[in-house]
Amino acid sequence: MKRFVAIGVFALALTSGVASAADVFVRFGPPPPPREVVVVQPSRRHVWVPGYYQWHHGRYVWTNGYWAVPPRGRGAWVPGYWAPKRGGYIWFNGHWR
Repeated sequence: MKRFVAIGVFALALTSGVASAADVFVRFGPPPPPREVVVVQPSRRHVWVPGYYQWHHGRYVWTNGYWAVPPRGRGAWVPGYWAPKRGGYIWFNGHWR
């Protein structure tokens, strides 16, 4: 029984360190995105993953976009976004579709 309790506590500790979209809550929205320079596509397989603002140490920080090869055939990138939520904004991560 002690072993199962120890495994449960360990699993809870692991999952509590994983950030979800609701964990990033900011009282004010991000500034307008800067104009991104999209460099030449490395190959026809590559898909552009646009840049985004992330919240880091109490301020918005811009992360540049980049070219990436989808993990599956003709995957499309769904960009992350900041969504208004009562009293602020929350971040939803981008993902492959």
